[in-house]
Amino acid sequence: MRLLRRRIKTKKFQQRWHDLQKHCATRKTWPEAVIAADDLLCEALKKSGYKGKTTGERLVAAQHDLSANEEVWFGHKLRNKITDTDVRKLKKQDILEALAGFRQALRDLGALEQ
Repeated sequence: MRLLRRRIKTKKFQQRWHDLQKHCATRKTWPEAVIAADDLLCEALKKSGYKGKTTGERLVAAQHDLSANEEVWFGHKLRNKITDTDVRKLKKQDILEALAGFRQALRDLGALEQ
């Protein structure tokens, strides 16, 4: 049986997504964009009522409700390794894929408008 998820107020999420996109302007701030997107997704998962102590646990609980599950996991794993990675080694394509996955997950959860 599938549980009904709580509705999320999109205005705050829309503004935060818009703000984090500013970090995409330069390679130096790419990590900040990915970290902010992962944090935003974590908050959306919590507000939607997915259980778990970590973002990863909540993603497992939500995986059947996310249309871009693999991209979301790619982004989450990238976020976790960013702290150990030299910014110069990050690839633009990886950042774009991660952010696209986060954006789609936020749309699936109703935190961003389609």
